[in-house]
Amino acid sequence: MPKDPKGVLKQVASFGYKQVEGYEGPQGMFWGMSHTDFKKYMDDLGMSFIASHCNIDKDFDKKATEAAEIGMKYLICPSRGSGKTVDDFKKIADDFNQKGEICKKNGIRFAYHNHEYGFKEIDGQFPQDIMMKNTDAALVDFEMDIYWVVTGKQDPITWLKKYPNRFRLGHFKDRIANATERDASCTLGAGSIDYPTILKEAKESGMQYFVVEQERYDNTSPLKAAQDDAAYMKKLKI
Repeated sequence: MPKDPKGVLKQVASFGYKQVEGYEGPQGMFWGMSHTDFKKYMDDLGMSFIASHCNIDKDFDKKATEAAEIGMKYLICPSRGSGKTVDDFKKIADDFNQKGEICKKNGIRFAYHNHEYGFKEIDGQFPQDIMMKNTDAALVDFEMDIYWVVTGKQDPITWLKKYPNRFRLGHFKDRIANATERDASCTLGAGSIDYPTILKEAKESGMQYFVVEQERYDNTSPLKAAQDDAAYMKKLKI
């Protein structure tokens, strides 16, 4: 992406993707373009830029304003792994509520994306529970990264049922069967996660956006993986 954002996005569009979630890299959320120019390019490709992970601790008001101006739906916090105590995660939840207020004023939504640390107990509580129970559902949604739920030795369906209509977005990457290492993602359909079952439950539980993600590329490349992941998603009946 940093070397050729337009070229990469053009290839992604050719695989059949219609919606894209981004992230804030060295060139910003809009990859060296203004937010309006980025939207125009996405429009030209027939894709919608629905959301982006971003640094929520810097220029958040500006990011929310620009996101709203080009029709984005979400700004997303990608991680809060610095929390160590129950109080830390309660303070994080308070900050999420504040960020959610900013997004609401601009007509968009705020969400948090989980990692596996959210499923390691602190004083008998999961950080994920702490954040979900201490955020206002009117202000804060969640993006369930199913891979990290599984890596945290939890059942995604259990969490979807526990918090209906809170997980509005999802990250979908498969996990190499019987892998013991943390970073063991693989192309969808090649691993051990039962996505047909999970995605059906996710949709019934209020999930609206289904985002392909992959972070490891054994014997393939990121773009080839994106192409193969698109082919897998097209075959799913959900």
